[in-house]
Amino acid sequence: MKITFIGAGSTVFCKNVLGDCILTPELGEFEIALYDIDKKRLGESAAVVSAINRKHSGKAKVNAYDDATKALKGADFVINAIQVGGYEPCTVSDFEIPKKYGLRQTIADTLGIGGIFRALRTIPVMDGYARVIEKVCPNALFLNYTNPMAMLSGYMQRYTSVKTVGLCHSVQACTGHLLSELKLDGKYDNDEISWKIAGINHMAWLLEIKDKDGKDIYPVVKKAAEGFDGDRVRMEMMRRFGYYNTESSEHTAEYHAWFIKSRYPELIERFAIPLDEYPRRCVNQIEGWKKLREELLAKPELEHTKSGEYGSRIIEAAVTDKPYRIHGNVLNTGLITNLPSAACVEVPVMVDRNGFNPCYVGDLPEQCAALNRTNINVQLLTIKAAVTRKKEDVYAAAYLDPHTAAELSLDDIKSMCDDLFEAHKGWLPEYK
Repeated sequence: MKITFIGAGSTVFCKNVLGDCILTPELGEFEIALYDIDKKRLGESAAVVSAINRKHSGKAKVNAYDDATKALKGADFVINAIQVGGYEPCTVSDFEIPKKYGLRQTIADTLGIGGIFRALRTIPVMDGYARVIEKVCPNALFLNYTNPMAMLSGYMQRYTSVKTVGLCHSVQACTGHLLSELKLDGKYDNDEISWKIAGINHMAWLLEIKDKDGKDIYPVVKKAAEGFDGDRVRMEMMRRFGYYNTESSEHTAEYHAWFIKSRYPELIERFAIPLDEYPRRCVNQIEGWKKLREELLAKPELEHTKSGEYGSRIIEAAVTDKPYRIHGNVLNTGLITNLPSAACVEVPVMVDRNGFNPCYVGDLPEQCAALNRTNINVQLLTIKAAVTRKKEDVYAAAYLDPHTAAELSLDDIKSMCDDLFEAHKGWLPEYK
């Protein structure tokens, strides 16, 4: 068996997912193939994963490759964690250019202007890997961890034959985080709670939450939320629309038209919205890695505790044929019946030797579906633009973004996109 990790320079994430695989004896002996365009980071990741393998008497053979085709050849599983353009220059441009037009963002990796241009520069790279996978490991399961999740996974699912699922942390952390925040974790054991979640990535909805006896505890949750002063955007969305969503307030604030508004600057303080949050995280992460790098590389053996990531569990289920339920991002083949069929939706997915088996959900509450559609519009038009390579399709995606449309005129949106095309030269194919 062979597990290939693309974007292995994401050392900490690589360590967690592949360390989990090493700690899964059911996988037996296997090869870990690491690939990244940054040879220095690639070597560091290989050293860290090898140190975990030594510590835990792992059965993995760790190899680093400077050729993607060789890394992918014969792979049974491909894990994708690339970031095209990095913090500089691309992420900086994603924030600074819109800011000149008065458009502020928080994370900008999923939707909005930042999400659109991140997708446009990432899709061609992923398409290149897809064509290699179709030739050298056509039966591999492709686990995508890269954002914008719905746009990238949706493109792979519609325009390639690669067996793709998109994976995000937000679903499995949702109920535990909610109960802990509202100080209900002492009353309800999260391991005994049953729940139902579905929607789209970063805007999936907690449709049901029940205690161990099957009693609906949503009324208890909403009552506790009345006196709670944190997670303000998500709590406001739950108060207004009836359901809690899976992604954090700083993310959620920029998916809608109501929270980041230059006309109402007091909303930023009222909802505690951290503008420019992602660039701050990038700077802190870069500085933090300098220290962590020395700690990790100084040890010939590294301890590892299994994380909550789905990756190793998916691989184990596919190898052993012991079904395991995840929540994944898949093409909407009639799964959520009041969302578009071309959408990439986040639903329960059973994994076994047959691969990914998405589960039927049915209709979402109409207000939840309506909110999802405002984001799906942008996702589908961005994917279309990546295929047609027409600027007019990029403009259309940007025009329909809820936050962008609430802040800027059509002319300013077009001009801003043109500025971003100029800033992203060398990172984007030619758009006409």
